[in-house]
Amino acid sequence: MAVGKEIVTWYEGQWHKGSAPIIGAADHAAWLGSQVFDGARQFEGVRPDLDLHSARIIRSAQVMGMVPPVDAGTVQGLLEEGCKQFAPDAALYLRPMMWSRESAPGIIDAVPESTGFAICIEALAMPEPGSFSLTVSPFCRPRPDMAQTEAKAGSLYANNARIMADARARGFSNALSLDVDGHVAETASTNVFMLRDGVVFTPVPNGMFLNGITRQRVIGLLRADGVEVVETSLSLQDFDAAEEIFVTGNIAKVMPVSRYQDRVMGTPRMGLRARQLYWDYALSAGVT
Repeated sequence: MAVGKEIVTWYEGQWHKGSAPIIGAADHAAWLGSQVFDGARQFEGVRPDLDLHSARIIRSAQVMGMVPPVDAGTVQGLLEEGCKQFAPDAALYLRPMMWSRESAPGIIDAVPESTGFAICIEALAMPEPGSFSLTVSPFCRPRPDMAQTEAKAGSLYANNARIMADARARGFSNALSLDVDGHVAETASTNVFMLRDGVVFTPVPNGMFLNGITRQRVIGLLRADGVEVVETSLSLQDFDAAEEIFVTGNIAKVMPVSRYQDRVMGTPRMGLRARQLYWDYALSAGVT
């Protein structure tokens, strides 16, 4: 199921209108989940950190044992080309993907050189702040010795999906999930930050969640603006005592949390400041 109604797909050397079929029934990814992707955004005519997203899918494929059939520069160029099929000011979700096609003699592992590649670009509005809520998930994130957590791999998102589904069933937008050591990791789809006594805290990358591109960008922007940002191990008790919580990710970039558990949060001054800093960064430099 697509997330947008206007879609273009790049596959095997050409662009197709709509959600084109790209994976065969016998492809390794179709039954054993060997697929990676990345997500970038176009909004208000800019595409922030597109080079970093293009490079990350290459790294993800390599972590999964694939030999990427294209390089990061090619990925970025095709993403830029595909965006031109939409209005210049269209809000878009850009998703390059790679997957394994052939199985090795042992069946379970894939042939590294059999990597497929496609791009899907969908029209998707940027969510506005105001009603984003968080609960706490009963489901944990795996350690690097349990899964290939360094990759943005589709196979990892079954766990993310049940985190999200459980949260929505309980009336929340998303949920904090813990790592196996009991520390807060991230939500089902975003990195997370909290404010206490004027200092912004965020979970330190420990291999159990992706150190997101937007996360890193926001940390740098806040620090450059004079805000102290501390990366450290955080507990649920830390979040229970937080004055503000906000999240970062590709879909909304920066989103303040309006409700955490049964507590309505106050005015998200730091969350809105981080969001404005990100927009200023993207728009003032004409970032692509």
